[in-house]
Amino acid sequence: MIKKMQTFLTYTLLVILSFISVFPILWMLVSATNTSADILAGRLLPGTAILDNLQKILKMYNLGGAIFNSFRNAAGLTILALIICSMAGYGFEIYRDRAKDTIMRFVLLGMMVPTISIVIPLYKMFASAEMLNTMWACILPTISTPFLIFLFRQNTRAMPREIIQAARIDGLNEIQIYLKMYMPIMRPTYATAMTITFMNAWNAYLWPMIVLLDDDKMTMPVLLSYLMTGYKMDYGAILLCVSYCTLPTIIIFLSLQKFFVNGIAGSVKG
Repeated sequence: MIKKMQTFLTYTLLVILSFISVFPILWMLVSATNTSADILAGRLLPGTAILDNLQKILKMYNLGGAIFNSFRNAAGLTILALIICSMAGYGFEIYRDRAKDTIMRFVLLGMMVPTISIVIPLYKMFASAEMLNTMWACILPTISTPFLIFLFRQNTRAMPREIIQAARIDGLNEIQIYLKMYMPIMRPTYATAMTITFMNAWNAYLWPMIVLLDDDKMTMPVLLSYLMTGYKMDYGAILLCVSYCTLPTIIIFLSLQKFFVNGIAGSVKG
């Protein structure tokens, strides 16, 4: 009887905590279908104003262009970051060198540098290279991060060295080993890195706001910031835009959740 009561209380607590966690997302989606007056009145039921809210956004800004720009920047950054950081993590762990640990320490020190402290030098660098207002200006500063290199390096430690040695004996070069042996084995790590990188790139606000000068280049977080300025805010349109900003990251995370957990657990064990 005591065991059943403990189980009941445990599941009750989990249901309550799950509802508390999911409620803000549900409220956001429901509010996107209501008017500002209904939202301020505390309405918790779906409304019929979703098309009106969408028309207000489309009348003021290029919503489709902002979604395309965000997806293009996030996808491009994710692909390049996975290739570069996985190669770096592979090299730091597989190849033997006395100085690699020292170099890795300096790389990890980069995690302690606040992003805001390098904004001005980065801006001057891209301005002198005439790369402002381009996709590359958004992608290049975060194409390689100390965290992703560390993540791949830690997970590479769990990879059996015998596999690499056997592949070399069979005549495979290093590129073939990386493509045919390393990448399939490290799929959970790639999924983890993909989730983190895509979410960070999709939600990036400060740097795109600085380097993207034209409205047709804006991303979703920048568009959302424009909607939130002014003396009178339309909360229905804002929350509809927030929904568009949130759904892609939710889909990516839920699709790769299993691999994400395995990848993080592997890096901790390593």
